[in-house]
Amino acid sequence: MFRPVPMQWITLLVLKDDTPDAAVVVARCGILDPDAAEWPNLLPDLPGKRFAELYGVARGYLDKILAHCPRSDDRPRLAGEMPDEAQLEALGAWLRTLWLQCSNCQESSRRAEEERSYVAQLVKMLDRFAVLGIDLGLLTRSRQFLDVHIGMMPSAHVARVREAVALAGYVLTPLTEERGVVQAVVAGPKGREAEVGAALRAADWEAARLPASLEDGPQAVRRRLLEHQDRVVAEANTRCRQVEMMRQEFGDRLVQAADLLAMAAPYAELGEVARGRGGLTQIGGWAPASELAGLRSALRDRFGSRFVLNARVPRPDETGRVPSLLRHSALLRPFAALVSNYGVPRYGEIDPTLLFAASFVIMFGMMFGDIGNGVLIAVVGALAARRLHGLAPFVIACGLASAGFGWAYGSVFGFEELVHPLWIAPLADPERMLVVALYWGIGFILVAGVLSMGNCIIGRRYRDALLDGKGLAGLVLYAAVLLGLRHQILGTGPGGVAWVTAAAALTLVFGYHWYQYSGKSAEGVLVAFAQSIEDVIGYFSNTLSFLRVAAFELNHVVLAAAVLALASMAQGRAGNWIAVVLGNIFIMVLEGAIVAIQVLRLEYYEGLSRYFGGSGREFRPLTLDRGGVPAS
Repeated sequence: MFRPVPMQWITLLVLKDDTPDAAVVVARCGILDPDAAEWPNLLPDLPGKRFAELYGVARGYLDKILAHCPRSDDRPRLAGEMPDEAQLEALGAWLRTLWLQCSNCQESSRRAEEERSYVAQLVKMLDRFAVLGIDLGLLTRSRQFLDVHIGMMPSAHVARVREAVALAGYVLTPLTEERGVVQAVVAGPKGREAEVGAALRAADWEAARLPASLEDGPQAVRRRLLEHQDRVVAEANTRCRQVEMMRQEFGDRLVQAADLLAMAAPYAELGEVARGRGGLTQIGGWAPASELAGLRSALRDRFGSRFVLNARVPRPDETGRVPSLLRHSALLRPFAALVSNYGVPRYGEIDPTLLFAASFVIMFGMMFGDIGNGVLIAVVGALAARRLHGLAPFVIACGLASAGFGWAYGSVFGFEELVHPLWIAPLADPERMLVVALYWGIGFILVAGVLSMGNCIIGRRYRDALLDGKGLAGLVLYAAVLLGLRHQILGTGPGGVAWVTAAAALTLVFGYHWYQYSGKSAEGVLVAFAQSIEDVIGYFSNTLSFLRVAAFELNHVVLAAAVLALASMAQGRAGNWIAVVLGNIFIMVLEGAIVAIQVLRLEYYEGLSRYFGGSGREFRPLTLDRGGVPAS
């Protein structure tokens, strides 16, 4: 287990004119997580606020342009000097003009795509109406006494709709039928449009969206629509070619703009953090204590003696503000990512990554023990390391654990006669498997309780460490009840002493909950009693949850036996091996995923929830913004 890297609060005082360059120096060092400066009332000015606003405008337009144009990250950047406000304002205005031209191209492309889709729908409709061979204007033109509906509906509804519209004096005429859909015309005298419309909607009627001004046959209309579509697409292509020419013309200037904004980013990010008064500016934040010497040296090289850098350890009331910097080896990073999904350790809190990794791998192996499956999982993890993007150590570790426990169980792809078990075949003594899982759960919860006490002590919550249900009193209560139950079941051990100890510990837990409650006396007794019972139930329900460690291994053995039974029923030697291979692939993919999820559940709900707060803030240092540039 690790603790977050020791941090210190630093204050950097520089001349107001040197602030932009100081921001770049700090960003190059990459060790400062900016935070609001101390003494805000004494330092009311925000010298970088206007700069940050101008940067945000220019950065927004550049990001939009780069999203529209292809990008490449292989050009050198971060060359040049820090821009001033006038340069940023001019750059933002130019990027806005460029973006308007790009957005016109996007809008033209969008309209062309919509037009293409609309015309395709109309052409499909017109092809269905081609059987009429009449002027479509006769159907679409509004008439004084005649109401006409053109559309389609499921063929199963035709008879019902014909009867329904006939009651209103309308006639339904089917035109074409294709794949259970009927193209039809419904016409009748005006006056009862609402009734007919309701009947059509109830029958899943879809109206044909034909232009109201069609006054020609379907083929002629089809030709005019396609010609119109070609004109719209040609116009869009012309605009896009213009933008492509513009992108090539201004490509180098966009690269320069990206470089300029990259240099401006550190000072812009400090816009709401750096505070000043008169000719001085203060930059505050958190930095690793071990790396302050490098920052001091870089500032001295740039400014000589024109700066003051002070550092101090965090005060007790600042613990919640201090970011956590965690450094893990490549082997632990996949497990650290799973921990971070639950939360980030508070500064000073015990980092659970090592315990999480070890217990996760062990439980996965216990629940999915098989030499063949495990070795195959490890090999796949090693061969697919690039595609797994850093998850390879996680997959390999789980595979090796599975193979190791498979050797203990004597199982190779479900065959239990190939290897003699180092320990026991699970189905040979399932009760022992359940007992081992139970003891594993007890040990896991006891370790979690000790870590909970440690975090309370680190956070100077000494009463919680001693008297809370997750502190020492809770652990003593848990252990005493376990010893008392063991005496009741086996008749060994000091049973009376265990129950007396459990009662005393429960009294302490109850008293502490009552002390914490600030309401009325009777109400406080009820709340304290409920919380105490919840603590007791939580300990033992969490313990029983670990029985699934044995249950899933027994389930794995049964599934493997079922695969082998099916394989024995297959015809021929080839069929037998095909069944074995497919069955084991099914087991590795489906059961392996289920086991991983169940282990993660045990880690989160029976482990981290007992001792890990996870309410910390990740360390995010100020760095130079690299951004993207358009391809040449």
